[in-house]
Amino acid sequence: MMINTLRQSKGAAVVFLVIRLYLGYTFLSAGLGKLMSGNFDASGFVQGALARSDAGVIQSWWGSFLEGVVLPNAEVFSFLVMWGETLVGLALLLGAFTGFAAFMGILMNISFLLSGAVQQNLILIILGLILIVGGTNAGRYGIDRWIMSSLRNKGHDRSARNSKRQLI
Repeated sequence: MMINTLRQSKGAAVVFLVIRLYLGYTFLSAGLGKLMSGNFDASGFVQGALARSDAGVIQSWWGSFLEGVVLPNAEVFSFLVMWGETLVGLALLLGAFTGFAAFMGILMNISFLLSGAVQQNLILIILGLILIVGGTNAGRYGIDRWIMSSLRNKGHDRSARNSKRQLI
């Protein structure tokens, strides 16, 4: 009942808008900062996380993943982090595919949190979860308003065509 209210209330949509704009700005500024520097390299962050792994601060399985997968492919992961943060931030600011953008932001923040970066990652994860709980209402005051209604209309058109085919 409470979740339904959150997903339909215009007042809740305003709260989601504020959360969305804060998250969007946070991700976009982090991503653009990395892109504009022209020399972002995730390997330094990964090596710092591996040092914390030796100290027992992060889980050994995560350290093994960082050492065996991420570090040898640091260039790919640097690209993914830069563009991931930028695109998630842009999507959240515009309110486009808000739930998906929030989910991808959560995944990035969980990765950073598992690597020992605890500055504000937990708060960003919680705010992202709030947006996901808000469903389409989280993007009511954004591009999602038109995207989601268009997708719903296409779904209704497709199901109407399928039911007509079944009648024939």
